[in-house]
Amino acid sequence: MKKFTLPIRFGIAASGSLIGYFLLLSLFDFHTNIFFSLFNGVITGFAIYEAIRYRRIEEGSNFNYTKGFSTGIVTGFTATIIFTVFFTLYATEINPEFLANLSKAWFKNFDFEAIVFFTIAIMGFATTLVLTLTFMQLFKSSSNAIKK
Repeated sequence: MKKFTLPIRFGIAASGSLIGYFLLLSLFDFHTNIFFSLFNGVITGFAIYEAIRYRRIEEGSNFNYTKGFSTGIVTGFTATIIFTVFFTLYATEINPEFLANLSKAWFKNFDFEAIVFFTIAIMGFATTLVLTLTFMQLFKSSSNAIKK
């Protein structure tokens, strides 16, 4: 369980940042503009990068691709699951008109309310996978290094 505490902490911090960003957008009524959700990737990416970096520092010479990859995946999936639960509660309990307003603003004559939560989760999982694979290219040790 000790190996999951770091990525879960970073995942919780990332989800808190995602929720805070969403609520900040909702104060200015920008939360129905889907282009602002692109910044969610920056927030999630920063958390994944930092979690992998801290894991590498903790492990030292024992750090390998598998440890870094699992750290990134657990971090991103934790953030995605928590944010999706929050988004579901927000859209169904806190602001029930949100999905209808979002649908009217971007998808005329299309009722997408049933699939929006699934879409949020899939976007988060896909972002996590792509960013983790990308960051691991930075953190993996090269097999082409010259041995002395």
